[in-house]
Amino acid sequence: MASHNELGKKGEQLAVDFLMENNYDIVDLNYRFAKAEVDIIAKKKDVLAIIEVKTRSTTNFGNPQDFVKPKQIQRLVKAVNQYVTTNGLDVEIRFDIIAIIKENNQFSIEHLKNAFYHF
Repeated sequence: MASHNELGKKGEQLAVDFLMENNYDIVDLNYRFAKAEVDIIAKKKDVLAIIEVKTRSTTNFGNPQDFVKPKQIQRLVKAVNQYVTTNGLDVEIRFDIIAIIKENNQFSIEHLKNAFYHF
């Protein structure tokens, strides 16, 4: 596996651990619909948090959250609409980003709630 793929998988596991430590229930991982993949679907109280995880080894080219582009957001929204419909859910939905930066062997995690909205 390429090192950037390994870093991405490590970031997703760190995000899951972070969410669980903060009282989220993990509902689904790597949900796919059409061309979209939702990294993490988690629930806390009555909110379904749709979480995009971005992990980077440097901020030289921008913060991890800067790499969530409008086309990706549109795909995520469609995927989540499908997920909610298929599962007959009636919950508040929030789109979050968990930004992870690896510096040396340390990881910093930032949870950005309501990071983007429906288009």
